[in-house]
Amino acid sequence: MGSSQKRGHSMHELYERFLLHLDEEDRYGCVDLILAKLSANELDVVTAYDEILAPSLREGYCRGKHREICVWEEHVRTSIARTVIECCYPYVVKERDHKYKLASRGKAIVVCPTEELHEIGARMVADFFTLCGFDSMFVGANTPQAQILEAIGCVKPRYVAISVTSYYNLLAARRLVEKTRSAKEMSKADFTIVVGGYAFERNPEISEEMGADLLLSGFEGIRGLS
Repeated sequence: MGSSQKRGHSMHELYERFLLHLDEEDRYGCVDLILAKLSANELDVVTAYDEILAPSLREGYCRGKHREICVWEEHVRTSIARTVIECCYPYVVKERDHKYKLASRGKAIVVCPTEELHEIGARMVADFFTLCGFDSMFVGANTPQAQILEAIGCVKPRYVAISVTSYYNLLAARRLVEKTRSAKEMSKADFTIVVGGYAFERNPEISEEMGADLLLSGFEGIRGLS
């Protein structure tokens, strides 16, 4: 078995172990498993987010209970994932300083459209910006649009990243992009409006239609920003 095959098998095994804890709503088990692997340098933050946390939240079936996941269970799982992400922050900073070694690249603010209640993707994106050397600020989901614009005016970022998970919130994202661009032109501010998230995966052309400057896909897209 080659090294890439071994890594794939190892990651699959880790994912299955994580799912066992998640199916049992075992918050401590989920946190302990991921942090132990990060501490032992057997896992990095990007892989943890992209190959463990994000896929686990797209699971619609609980293997332990042999049935579909209920809405309340989905919320519990999301809460557990949020705890894991927050506990990973020291490793985000460590990898930023020792693995990527990127000079300070200015500020980035990560937001969701007002109607978007799924914020885990945006929260992970904020950490990706941090890994890539940005002073990253995450504004939580369901923040009023006027407050988002006020935050942008106060923070004065280089990048405004708008994360959209649900396809049904693309209209709200379009409104936010339009208002953000209008505020940018009125204040003569110098920042780039980027969009991303699950909602754009099958409809990448929508980003240009709504007036965004860039469509980003994952960590490498953020790393490649100038």
